[in-house]
Amino acid sequence: MAVRWEPYVWDAPHPADPHEVELLEQQWSVRFPSDYRRLVVAHQGMSPEPSAFDVGSGRDVFCVLLTVSIDEERDEYSLRYVYGILEPHVPAGIFPFALTPGGEFLCFDYRASPEHPAVVLVSVEMLVHSVAGSFSDFMASLYDA
Repeated sequence: MAVRWEPYVWDAPHPADPHEVELLEQQWSVRFPSDYRRLVVAHQGMSPEPSAFDVGSGRDVFCVLLTVSIDEERDEYSLRYVYGILEPHVPAGIFPFALTPGGEFLCFDYRASPEHPAVVLVSVEMLVHSVAGSFSDFMASLYDA
């Protein structure tokens, strides 16, 4: 099923400069999956449809793709801001990319493989739950709620 993207943080699409993604990768010493890099450049701050995904024996919703671009009025949706919240509470190697409606965080987990991060959900209690083996697998698993 094809994913459609709807505005969320801004009223219209707000593409990122690919250089902003590269700077963040350098800052965090990671290399994001290529499909994520393309997606965040085109759709940062937007919501996917379909948006539901399975986690454990339950279901959750991918609410918004965090932003790479700096916008002080919408800082709470930025990757850097959310990383600052998570970093003291989760193991090293976990980096956010999206939020759920319940305030949970979809993240890349580089702990097992620096080249091929898994996707995990970090709960509001800062517990880490496995979601998918790759970003591609995660995106392909989204379904209508």
